[in-house]
Amino acid sequence: MAQVVRGVIARAKGAPVEVVPVVVPDPGPGEAVVRVQACGVCHTDLHYREGGINDEFPFLLGHEAAGVVESVGGGVEDLSPGDYVILNWRAVCGRCRACKRGRPWYCFATHNAKQKMTLEDGTELSPALGIGAFAEKTLVAAGQCTRVDPAASPAAAGLLGCGVMAGLGAAINTGQVGRGDSVAVIGCGGVGNAAVVGSRLAGAGTVIAVDVDDRKLATAQRLGATHTVNSRAVDPVEAIRGLTGGNGADVVIEAVGRPETYRQAFYARDLAGTVVLVGVPTPEMKLELPLLDVFGRGGALKSSWYGDCLPERDFPMLIDLYLQGRLDLDAFVSETVPLDGVEEAFARMQRGEVLRSVVVF
Repeated sequence: MAQVVRGVIARAKGAPVEVVPVVVPDPGPGEAVVRVQACGVCHTDLHYREGGINDEFPFLLGHEAAGVVESVGGGVEDLSPGDYVILNWRAVCGRCRACKRGRPWYCFATHNAKQKMTLEDGTELSPALGIGAFAEKTLVAAGQCTRVDPAASPAAAGLLGCGVMAGLGAAINTGQVGRGDSVAVIGCGGVGNAAVVGSRLAGAGTVIAVDVDDRKLATAQRLGATHTVNSRAVDPVEAIRGLTGGNGADVVIEAVGRPETYRQAFYARDLAGTVVLVGVPTPEMKLELPLLDVFGRGGALKSSWYGDCLPERDFPMLIDLYLQGRLDLDAFVSETVPLDGVEEAFARMQRGEVLRSVVVF
């Protein structure tokens, strides 16, 4: 029998979100219903509300979540009711050309639930990133559920579902930060500060946090940055070079997603260094760089989707580090809010007052 739960939807571009009844069908083949325990408020949800992703309104928002599997559909063999899971938005297929080449984090055919959740009048909802977890329960593809140790706090664990994983992975997986490396992180919101943490976790010797907001820089320092640079006050490229013996950083992680900050990242890296773009640009943005500089500086220019993570590999490992006290996921939880507090959480996020607000059920 389908269930009716409370969920947060964006009905139209720019309109305030609403808490409404949502119909969640029983899971079909390859699907699971998850009772959501916590879900982070991510910039991507705001992009959906603002029409920055697509125009498939109404959206069921929320995607950065942890919870407990309530039921599974036919053919699901590696997931059971009662399993504690983090939801992920890249459930790999195992059959596409990327998966067959041994690079499943680039999977071109990731799974989502085939059935649709709806409003009570039958209007189909578009779940954010195929998840829709600002709801008491949600329907997902079984592959979107990654089992982890149930000792982990849902409010902290769920953040691996998107932003924190994106930043950690940008440093560890995409940037391949190594012991003793110098790293600069441009943009110190939730993703950027996760990149700071990931860089230190990987053994970086110097981690330079760059932002225009001293509050975010102070947070970056608490999370492990060895130096901070306010780019309103000084040229960040010259500052990064000055902190790295005049050379530039081995890895520069751009967590803003704008052409001007990407150019800063490009010129702030050492010769043959690596630039990682994890900030999400908008469709109209263009980048101009002298091709001779791209050729002459060598190294690598990379983009990082979801931190190039493989959820079944990375989530359990990172949760183990969290439970060992080696990865402070709790530091990213600025506040917990009820389901009807999402609109206000968006406003605090836009004002730069939080790393993450987390909806707790």
